[in-house]
Amino acid sequence: MIYLDHNASTPIRPEVRDAMAASLESLYANPSSMHREGQRSRAAIERAREQVAALVGASPGDVVFLSGGTEGDHEALIGAAWAQESRGRRVAISELEHHAVHGAADVLKRLGFAVEHLAATREGYVDPRGVDLLARDTTVLSLMLANNETGVIQPVAEVAERAAARGIRLHCDAVQAAGKIPIHAPSLGADYLVISAHKLGGPKGAGALIVRRGAPLEPLLRGSGHEHGLRGGTENLSGIIGFGLAAELAARDLESERARLIPMRARLESGLREAVAGLVIHGERAPRLPNTVNASFPGARSDHLLMALDARGVAVSAGAACASGAVEPSPVLTAMGVPRDLAVCALRISIGRTTTAEELEQAIAKIAESVRVVRGAAGVAR
Repeated sequence: MIYLDHNASTPIRPEVRDAMAASLESLYANPSSMHREGQRSRAAIERAREQVAALVGASPGDVVFLSGGTEGDHEALIGAAWAQESRGRRVAISELEHHAVHGAADVLKRLGFAVEHLAATREGYVDPRGVDLLARDTTVLSLMLANNETGVIQPVAEVAERAAARGIRLHCDAVQAAGKIPIHAPSLGADYLVISAHKLGGPKGAGALIVRRGAPLEPLLRGSGHEHGLRGGTENLSGIIGFGLAAELAARDLESERARLIPMRARLESGLREAVAGLVIHGERAPRLPNTVNASFPGARSDHLLMALDARGVAVSAGAACASGAVEPSPVLTAMGVPRDLAVCALRISIGRTTTAEELEQAIAKIAESVRVVRGAAGVAR
């Protein structure tokens, strides 16, 4: 299988797997216990906290461990809204956000909060000037760092500056960006930054919310004082250890991997253009992650393409990973103004650390073949 779905999840690094296996055997005590074995577990968590903080240029004391991106997005948006309820009951999110952020906004709607939306441009990013039009009682704004479907990098720093001038806290889902592009949390200006281990060679079920010192936040999971009182529940020790090591390795390899992936992405796009008539690449004129291509193949529906590619040993996604196989167009592409007949023919191809140049050439040929087959079955000229 040629795996080109790294934005959905990455293969775990062997070093991470080994560190987790060792921790399961030797670090069995509860990290909250005061005895010697408990403190060994606590020390391992604090080491991982330092590793994760270093990846994004944050202070270890700002890192809150939790189960992943979805929980982090809920904790940030809902927790920040609750903490500022006396100032207003209105939040805003961009139209490009991950389903997890839309889900958190839906929870707030059920609680009586108003939810505004920042529009997307046709290039796939948010215009920072939209912040100036938000209602005065808006307390929190969500804007991702890099889109999980198109890879388009958002102008978070400028949005954060405009939001701060109006007293609006910024939540940034950086799940797709962490480990792919440099992140320096203080310069980014977000009050709440979310990352996830399984997007950068770590395990599923481990993530982090980086909270700017002094940013208001109420916990969702209560009943204990874990994670600075912001996330109740005994920590996922082995997952956190794996997360920490994966973050350290991602930071170490970031520049060399970016330099390797950028020409590979260029080759993928040029190869597909040569092989497939009518190809459309979404967000290609905007700054993008080095590993992501979102392309439409007119006349070949994405769900049919997924099946044809799977049969030929190629794994990709249609839209966001959690919406794979859906016939309905991606909300992200719809927000960008992509026509429905083109949006339902879109695939997300995401390369990564394990992708080789040879695999990429094979994938280009197999994608082209699959498009011809699906178009032919649909009676579309190939």
